Amino acid sequence: MAADSGRLVRLATLVLAGIVVALVLSSLYGRWRPRLPQPLKGSGDHVVRVQVLNGSGESGIGARVASSLREGGFQVVEIENADRSDYFATMVVARRADVAGAEAVAGYLGGLPVIRQTWDSELAEVTVVVGSDRSRLRLD
Repeated sequence: MAADSGRLVRLATLVLAGIVVALVLSSLYGRWRPRLPQPLKGSGDHVVRVQVLNGSGESGIGARVASSLREGGFQVVEIENADRSDYFATMVVARRADVAGAEAVAGYLGGLPVIRQTWDSELAEVTVVVGSDRSRLRLD
């Protein structure tokens, strides 16, 4: 009888240990999994159109940023070189009066600064100018 109760205690301990391990793994996955941008409030199924300009001087970084943005659910409409290749800081430029789309892009890339420079463009609502500080970007 004592052997049966010892086995029961060991079995209960193993089950509880399994539950604890599952909870820890679930917590770690939730903390470090790639996050998609949250939908813009009140925008329905609106997809943010993004133009990516490489101003870093490093070839290919614009395409990497664009690929990451596409994985995040943004619509990249253009990838080009910027007007110069010596931008120091990467920035997100809001091309509309409503900066929610630019803030979503900035947050997705790791909390970049948002600059408001509204203009009437059918091409994109947001422009990302990649600078030489590109290593701080969160590219999934």
